[in-house]
Amino acid sequence: MIPAWLIAVLALTTLQASAEVFTYTDAQGNRVFTDQPRGNAKRVPIATSNRMSANPTAAAPITTAKKALEQPLFHYDMLRILVPEPDATIRSSAGEIIVSVTSEPGLQRGHRYRLLLDGQATGEPGLTPVFPLNNIDRGSHNLSVEILDAEDRIVERTANQPFHMLRISLAQKRQVKPCVAEDYGVRPECPLKDKPEEPKNPFLRFF
Repeated sequence: MIPAWLIAVLALTTLQASAEVFTYTDAQGNRVFTDQPRGNAKRVPIATSNRMSANPTAAAPITTAKKALEQPLFHYDMLRILVPEPDATIRSSAGEIIVSVTSEPGLQRGHRYRLLLDGQATGEPGLTPVFPLNNIDRGSHNLSVEILDAEDRIVERTANQPFHMLRISLAQKRQVKPCVAEDYGVRPECPLKDKPEEPKNPFLRFF
């Protein structure tokens, strides 16, 4: 025997397309659903169907873009400036200095070093760990080095490391080491124009 609730579900499914559904209890006590009204039948309210049309006229666009996952930056165990040492004093009349850096592990593929002097890049990033600088103003300065990846992201950066530039004037250099005859035209602080005239031999006046 089919339960009354199953009959009700089947009846509702079959009659869903009809305008109205009615129900009544027959002489055997069974619940009956029909689309024909009877004297003791009651109208059954039917909820609006929530089924979507097979061909909706205005379907909302669906965005399927996925956010690219960024690879984590490589981590170096150590990055530091070898030369000059922290707080070093450099003496150079031309303001010259050679900076050397190192990292552990070594520079990875696609990575480059970039040297900063007082927060400004001294040149384009590159693979060399040696940076020759010149014409640095006298006084105190700060050095730091960065490692950039292939996308120019900063992978590692050292703290600022101070050094002091002493630019000795030519006059001061001459005082420290006076010029002799063979120095003129050789040492920058001993130009030829400053070379004193050699004393003339008095005996040459008679020839």
